[in-house]
Amino acid sequence: MQLDNFKKALEQFRDKVVEESKKNLRKEKKGGGSLENSIKGGQVKVTERSLQFEIEMNPYGVFQDKGVKGNDPSKVSPNAKIKGQQAPNSPYRFGSGKTGNWSGFVKSIEQWAKRKNVRLRDEKGRFTKGNYKSIAHIIAGNIYNRGIKPSLFFTKAFQKYAKDLPTELESAFALDTEAFLEFTTKQQLNG
Repeated sequence: MQLDNFKKALEQFRDKVVEESKKNLRKEKKGGGSLENSIKGGQVKVTERSLQFEIEMNPYGVFQDKGVKGNDPSKVSPNAKIKGQQAPNSPYRFGSGKTGNWSGFVKSIEQWAKRKNVRLRDEKGRFTKGNYKSIAHIIAGNIYNRGIKPSLFFTKAFQKYAKDLPTELESAFALDTEAFLEFTTKQQLNG
């Protein structure tokens, strides 16, 4: 039996989740960059025994969505505007050693600081000496210790459309079954 309508319903669900995820990133002002551009709908497979579809994105998108626990919030600079644990329920934690390394993290923060022209200032708001490498170490240290707050850009999109998915799949399966019965009936009448 062909499951064309069923497959189409899954493709539509996948595409809605992709678009909503991108929209959520734009709302957070985290969009427009490489993460948003990396979110794409992958292949949909429907067989007699399984159904699956893929949504692809840069690997760090998972950390943005779920957040990352800080290693030690008590070590955050007293001058930091954001304090405390940012993702207490996240399955990910800085310093767990599972992904990435400190030098790569600092390097990416340094590149971000250059793009955004982040500069050090004194108590009176005047620019002070300090290069992007030292700025990156300060920012990276604070992020490492306090964590990254979950954005749920993908989780919210998935949940929004998942609640209607069973009904849509049921309707699509009914259409496929009807088409199969029509085809079978015609085959028997003509055979």
